[in-house]
Amino acid sequence: MRLNATEGDSFRRDGYLVRRAVFAEDELRGLRDAVEQVIAAVTEHAQRPDAGPEMRLGDGHRMQFSSQTVIQWEWREGSTEIRLIEPFTHLHPRFGALWSDARLRDPFKDMLGVDDVSPYTCKLNLKRPREGSEFPWHQDYTYWYAFTPEHAHEIGTVILFLDDASGENGAIRVLPGSHHGPVPRDPDDPTTFLADPRRIDARHERLVEAPAGSLLFFPSLLLHRSSPNTSARQRRAILLSFQPSDRPRQMELVWRPELVHELP
Repeated sequence: MRLNATEGDSFRRDGYLVRRAVFAEDELRGLRDAVEQVIAAVTEHAQRPDAGPEMRLGDGHRMQFSSQTVIQWEWREGSTEIRLIEPFTHLHPRFGALWSDARLRDPFKDMLGVDDVSPYTCKLNLKRPREGSEFPWHQDYTYWYAFTPEHAHEIGTVILFLDDASGENGAIRVLPGSHHGPVPRDPDDPTTFLADPRRIDARHERLVEAPAGSLLFFPSLLLHRSSPNTSARQRRAILLSFQPSDRPRQMELVWRPELVHELP
């Protein structure tokens, strides 16, 4: 599962790597079933009368703490659809087992240049048919800088696509070669974390269309965004983020959003 020479050169040049159809259909079927079970349970738990607290981000989008996870609800006001939960691997044994899966874990030994890696954080991302919203240009680095400024550049993410990903159902778009440092933040973004689209040359963006079971690897500094799901198809994805071994997980760190003002 380690990188071959061609993959290593491509990853260093472009800042991302796609491996297609790595997971078999029977594996995906089990993971998709687990996703729907977990999302149904989390939704029910979050809607009970004494559910965990809800808050609004600077852009007005809703978040809620429930089931030992952070729920991001879909952006449409009044929506009862979940767009993301973080963390999530504690919610089903199928998910917990992914942390030790060599197909997901081993490539980061080469990508991060270390002997071994450990979990940083994990997300379950959903773009439901015709409702899954877009997400603008950003670097994960900016968000993680608020937790671990000294190590935010040493974290990488793998996305496991549980459904075929296309432009119509909200596939990821990446900007090759944009992974060499922090980019300027958008001064008009009330959350203060998004990249400034006026200072991004997006003419060379690439749409990552891939069959279900494919993997997308990228470091925290890669610029990426995603489209809305305008189709009648699901677009579900598992995101695991790895770091050099023996470092604390994100949930063990303190959130200090004021630190991002140190960035461009």
